[in-house]
Order: sequence, then C-alpha cells, then structure tokens
Amino acid sequence: MFHRPTPTDTPEEALTPEQERIIQRFRRFSSLSMLVMVLGVAAIFGVIGYRMIRAKPIATGEMTALLPKGAKITATAVSGDVVVLTLDVGGAIEIRTFDARTLAPAGRLRFAEEP
Repeated sequence: MFHRPTPTDTPEEALTPEQERIIQRFRRFSSLSMLVMVLGVAAIFGVIGYRMIRAKPIATGEMTALLPKGAKITATAVSGDVVVLTLDVGGAIEIRTFDARTLAPAGRLRFAEEP
C-alpha cells in the first residue's frame, strides 16, 4: 500500500567540526529554553496552590452589633475585607467598620464640629 523509497547507495556525509559545534550549541540552547519554560510553569502552579491554601473562608456566623440608643444606619458599604456602616447618632455622623471575615469590629470614626 505504501511505497518506501529505497535508500540511496551514497552514504551521508560526515559533519565538519564546526557543524558539530553548532549542533551542540543548538542542543544546549534548546535544553536551557525547555528548563526555563518548565520552571516558569512550575512557579505559576506554585503561586496558584499557595494562594488557594492561604485563602481564608469568609465567616458564616451571626453577630449582633450594638448601636447607641437612637442611632440610625444611613449607609452601608463593603470594600475588600471591610464592612462599613455610616450611622446618624443624635444628629452626629459616625462611621463604624467591621472585618468581613470575622465580623469583629475594626474601628470607629466620629465627627465633631470645631469649637
């Protein structure tokens, strides 16, 4: 079915020393290139694995935050790992922040007029 060409009677010519050096240099370059590529792919997979292991799950529990008497929530926002509440406490504005992962209070910012 398939026809194979018959080998010619002329033997292949031997390579010159300069041609051998060029082939060796090409083989070294190819090996080095392959090594760099394998190290790069391994580094990418290493970073992905590290971030997956290091990632902490977001808290799924409940929490009741106590607000001052008469306080009203005027705005809420989520930015990254922080939940921000803007409160109106008796006419004064107050901002409270909570860690989104643990729901623990992270800070409080009160505003007052200068005397």
